[in-house]
Amino acid sequence: MPTYVYRCTKCGHRFEKFQSMAAEPVKTCPECGAPVERLIGSGAGLIFKGPGFYATDYAGKKNTGDKSDSGGSSDGE
Repeated sequence: MPTYVYRCTKCGHRFEKFQSMAAEPVKTCPECGAPVERLIGSGAGLIFKGPGFYATDYAGKKNTGDKSDSGGSSDGE
């Protein structure tokens, strides 16, 4: 579930709300009750854990198959 950042349009109070993407956005400031706007944040970095991802499994390995090969026979013809 993402964490959304809100800012009050009246008092400028900024706060975060941990809520599901399907949940209704917060509409009022918890400090003064005025309307709030949801800010676009950079979010947290996406972290992949475990095997099977390029950065952890294939970064140091060499490709054994030569893809630049023209597909011709290897007997010199």
